[in-house]
Amino acid sequence: MKPQNDQRLSDHVALGVLTRTFPPEEVDRVLVETGRQQQRSRLLPARLVTYYVMALALFSSQGYEEVMRNLVEGLAWESGWRQSWSVPSQPALSQARARLGEAPLAELFARCCLPLATHSTPGAFWRGRRLVGMDGTTLDVTDTPANVEEFGKPGSGRGSGKGAFPQLRLVALAECGTHAMFAAAMGPLARGEVALARELAPRLGPGMLVFADRLFCAHPLFSFLAATGADLCWRAKSNAVLPVRTRHPDGSYASELVASDDKATRTRVTAVRVVEYEIVDVGRPQAEGTRYRLVTTLLDPEEAPADELAALYAQRWEFESALDELKTHQRGPDVVLRSKSPEGVRQEAWGYLCTHYAIRALMADAAGSSGVDPDRISFTRSLNAARRSVRAGLGATTATLAVALAGAIAEICRQFVPARRLRAAARVVKRKMSKYKVKRAEHHAWPQPTLMLQQAVAVLGAGP
Repeated sequence: MKPQNDQRLSDHVALGVLTRTFPPEEVDRVLVETGRQQQRSRLLPARLVTYYVMALALFSSQGYEEVMRNLVEGLAWESGWRQSWSVPSQPALSQARARLGEAPLAELFARCCLPLATHSTPGAFWRGRRLVGMDGTTLDVTDTPANVEEFGKPGSGRGSGKGAFPQLRLVALAECGTHAMFAAAMGPLARGEVALARELAPRLGPGMLVFADRLFCAHPLFSFLAATGADLCWRAKSNAVLPVRTRHPDGSYASELVASDDKATRTRVTAVRVVEYEIVDVGRPQAEGTRYRLVTTLLDPEEAPADELAALYAQRWEFESALDELKTHQRGPDVVLRSKSPEGVRQEAWGYLCTHYAIRALMADAAGSSGVDPDRISFTRSLNAARRSVRAGLGATTATLAVALAGAIAEICRQFVPARRLRAAARVVKRKMSKYKVKRAEHHAWPQPTLMLQQAVAVLGAGP
C-alpha cells in the first residue's frame, strides 16, 4: 500500500516473518518498561534498533550498513513518506546500539520465548512430561581490552598460554522436540556453567523432565533445581558416591545425594534413584566397557522404568543440534561476535538467541501444519526463508505478515529432511590444532550401530 504522508519509513521496518514472534507492540511495551524508549524523534528509533540487533544475528556475515539495507530495501521508495530516509553510517548505528543496551533484548527473550511443543509434537513428551535439555557453550567475542577484562580468555597449552579470543559463557534450556531455547544465562568465562545454571531455575517447573550431563550432577545444583518441581535425569560422574539403599526389580536402586560438607550432620540429603546401564551393540565400539549412571528424581520404577530412562537419556544430545544451528548455520563457523564492548556483546548474544527462537517457532508451525516431526524440517531452508522475508520489506501490518507466513511455511515444507538413520562417527578432526585426535584413514570406515538404542540398553542389576 502507498504510505500516508504523516508516516515515517522507520516505523514500518520489521523482521519479516519473524516479526510474529516479536510483534511491534510487544517491542514497544518492553522498551517503555526497560526505560529505553527514545525521548525525541530520531533517525534510528528504539524499535528499529531492536529489530536491527536481531537482524545482525540473521545476517551475521554482513557489515553494519548492509544489514540495515536488508531491513529497509523493500521499503526503499521515498515518495509518500514524511521525509526521506538514508542508511545511517556505522558509527551512528553503533551509538544507537549503545543507547539501547542489552536489557530490551534480554526481556524480549524472557517474555516471548516460551516452550513451543504440544502433546502432538513427535519426540517432545514422554509419559506426559516435556523433555528439556540443559547444557552450556562458549562464544568467541572480539579481542578488545574491554572484552578481555570482562570475559577473559580460555587457557591454551601453546604460545602465551591464552586462547586467541575472549569468550562469553552461555548456559541454556532447550526443548528436545523442537530445539527451541526458552531460557538462558550468560556471563564471563571464569563463571562456571554450574553457577549460571542456577539462574535458569525460574523457567523450570512441574511437568518437565530435564536432562543434563555429568558436569552439572552435584548436590547443591541438583537439589536446587529439583525444588522447582521439575523432574531431573542427569548422568553422574564416575567418582560420585551413590550408596545402594533399596534395589528395585527393574535394576535401578534408591540412593541419595549428600553435600560434601554435610557428611556428618546429614541435614541436606536429597533422595534419588539411580539407573546403571551399558550399551551392548557391536556397532558401537566406543561404548564398550563404559558404565553409565543416571541420577533421577523419578523415584517410582513403575512410573519411570529404568530401561526407558536409559534409552531416553540420549535425547540430551538434541541440545547439541540446537547449538550447531546457532553457532554453525546461523552465526557461521568460526565467526566472532562483532561487538567491541561487553554490553554490546551481551546485547548481540541475546539477539542471536531471539532470532534462533523465532526461526524455530517458524519451523514448529511448519511441522505442525504438515503433521511431521520437527526434525524433518530443514533449519538452513527455514533460515534462508526468514532472510528473504526480511529483504522483501513486508512491513509490520498483520494482514501482510499472515500472507507472507503462509508462503514461507509452504516453501519450507516443499522438501523435508530424510528421516534419521542409525549412524555413528569417530570423535576426530581434520585440523591438527585441536583436543581431539587427528582423522586418519581408519576413521572413514567407522563401525555403525546395528540396534536401536532401546534394544542396545542393558540395565545392570535387572532380573531375568
